[in-house]
Amino acid sequence: MTKPRFDSYEEFWPYYVAMHSRAATRWVHLTGTLTGLAISAYGLARRRGRLILALPLIGYATAWPTHWFIEGNNPATFGHPAWSLRGDRQMIRMMLAGRDRELGEIAAKWLADNR
Repeated sequence: MTKPRFDSYEEFWPYYVAMHSRAATRWVHLTGTLTGLAISAYGLARRRGRLILALPLIGYATAWPTHWFIEGNNPATFGHPAWSLRGDRQMIRMMLAGRDRELGEIAAKWLADNR
């Protein structure tokens, strides 16, 4: 499959979700992001600057391997870093709101239409 091109975030969003088509991938992303966020917040509160780096380090270190070992694809971050960050936030918000099933449906639709 060739890498699709997008003119807007709205076009990118279903692709981003499709690159996270399996629930395990999404939940590992959520866990890594929230863990990194908690450690970063602790670092900020305790004025331990190095801990602030936990968010990107733990977030990416847990998320990226899921693409290779669970999804069998490359992280969307490699081609669209800013939109991927926005997509990650949107995906996590939806998961925390109990909308993980909806994400699975978005992924399935994009994959069915684009494979």
